[in-house]
Amino acid sequence: MLKQRIARTALPSLALCTAMVAALAMASPANGASGRSKPKEQITMAANPAALDIIPLPCFSGSFQATMTNTGQQAQFADMTLSAQKPITLSRDIFSSYLPAVDPDQPVSTPVEVRAPRDTPPGTYDVLLAMNKQELRVPVRVQEPPAKGPGDNVALGEQAFASSAHGNFPVCGGVDGNKDHAQWSTRTGWNDATPTVFPDSYGVRFPTPQRIDQVELLTLDSASSPATRYGVRDWDVQVLTDGQWQTVAQVRGNTSGLVTSQFAATTAEAVQVVIYASNDARYSRIMEMEVRGA
Repeated sequence: MLKQRIARTALPSLALCTAMVAALAMASPANGASGRSKPKEQITMAANPAALDIIPLPCFSGSFQATMTNTGQQAQFADMTLSAQKPITLSRDIFSSYLPAVDPDQPVSTPVEVRAPRDTPPGTYDVLLAMNKQELRVPVRVQEPPAKGPGDNVALGEQAFASSAHGNFPVCGGVDGNKDHAQWSTRTGWNDATPTVFPDSYGVRFPTPQRIDQVELLTLDSASSPATRYGVRDWDVQVLTDGQWQTVAQVRGNTSGLVTSQFAATTAEAVQVVIYASNDARYSRIMEMEVRGA
């Protein structure tokens, strides 16, 4: 009888121990895992904007920001390759960078310029971003170039040149068709890079000689930056004919935002303005230059 009592008393304790062991086993990580999350090693790619519209002219290129982001827990070096469907060309074919592991994630970006040759047929072309096994496609939509018949602006989008260019002012900023003074220094316009040093020059070269008789020069002229203070004051209009520059018009003492210079029709390979003074005696500033002919 005594043995039977001991056996019956031990049964509940044994059942309790078995249940506790089972519970511990369920709570413990399987396969020897430590219970901590494994370090992630992942890099994402992005493009902004995700698609582009460009015109096949020298000064109507487009651009996007190629971005890599380390979303993992360990810093890494990464290489992104970039390629484009012909005849589209890119300003770079590789983007390499150190990518820190921080919280929040820190994107690393670089600008990529996209160009289409003049004779590119309208249509959609792909730019491919690749890294390891990842791929990202950026569609590039090539548009029809603007018409350039009699009376049209034959300088629009053509190859611009300048004596110098300051900061945010690429040479193409003066022939991009943008006359919005609010976007001066951020998206459009040209400014030289040699303060108080004159003359400065700005011009445009044509793909074939053009018959022209008029140049319109729009200098910086806004409520906060009036032409009377910041505009160009004195300049010559010159045309390139048979490889020689010839002065066809002169402007002196200007305080207006827009000046139209007319001259006898001539066939020109290029046009430029040679600037001798500005109203602040520091910089030459051009919002837009337009060239027209019969």
